Amino acid sequence: MSSLPLGPLIVDIPGETLGPDDIILLRSPAIGGVILFSRNYQSRQQIAELTAEIRALRSPPLLVCVDQEGGRVQRFQDGFFRLPAARQIGVKYEQDMQQGLQLARNLGMMMAGELVLAGVDISFAPVLDCSHPESRVIGDRSFSTDPNVVTSLASEFISGMHQAGMAATGKHYPGHGGVSEDSHEVQPVDNRELAELLDRDLLPFQGLAGRLVGIMTAHVQFPRIDMAIPSFSPYWLDTILRRRLGFSGMVFSDDLTMGGAEQGGDPIERAHSALQAGCDMILACNDRSAALEIAKQLGDEHNPDPKKVNSLYATKKLSALDLTLIRASLAEVC
Repeated sequence: MSSLPLGPLIVDIPGETLGPDDIILLRSPAIGGVILFSRNYQSRQQIAELTAEIRALRSPPLLVCVDQEGGRVQRFQDGFFRLPAARQIGVKYEQDMQQGLQLARNLGMMMAGELVLAGVDISFAPVLDCSHPESRVIGDRSFSTDPNVVTSLASEFISGMHQAGMAATGKHYPGHGGVSEDSHEVQPVDNRELAELLDRDLLPFQGLAGRLVGIMTAHVQFPRIDMAIPSFSPYWLDTILRRRLGFSGMVFSDDLTMGGAEQGGDPIERAHSALQAGCDMILACNDRSAALEIAKQLGDEHNPDPKKVNSLYATKKLSALDLTLIRASLAEVC
């Protein structure tokens, strides 16, 4: 195992095991983590073996990440608890406030506990976007249209994650819920003023800034506020997020190979723009050639703050028996 500080780049791998090319890439100085997808998952045992193999490559170990929100976005399914969409938690909250809050906490605990036992450090969750009638890509991924409900339920979900030993990463800053387009495909444009966002979409990020270890950016352009999308904007990342909202944790870009990030230029230009704007770590997924180019160009520059990185490693706090009991209680309401 080689000793090498973690770099800022998080990349994906194509299969259920590491190939020789994967190992070469993951040992590059620019790499700081791996994000896993459904294609990387076959069984609980297999994913535990894969994460152990990834961790064994470097010291300190690479961060292992996944999107395990629930509903439409759950990468590991067979053998894992099928998490409901966030909106279903919001509906329960509207029916019975205390039951909704308890459900959010238990689901956060269940989601994180299963992943930690499988060797995963980070699930990019919870979603802090407020849903809007026009939003298709967010939709039921949001707890509610009401920012106060989003904040309350997300806070409980985070508490559950913490009980399971996982830090929370809120997304998609400063809010993806006000547009209909999917930033995976195109560049969404939100024409609202800053005052409107401060009164609604930014409230969950502001209210939870002190409880989040990470925040992930949205590839949405807000031209009446700043022409650069948040991933490439010092205004959004420093002036608003750091100074006004008081966030001091790790800023992750969303995947820089997405259609919504095209304004940043080629992959290398996007990487440099995001890091210069204030992102601590950047994602490049589903495009191995882009990941290789970025890794080569970044080299050993832009290493994220080790203290911030250390705060992202998961710590096992729940046993398989604990999770069995939580699963049984959830089965009664999910």
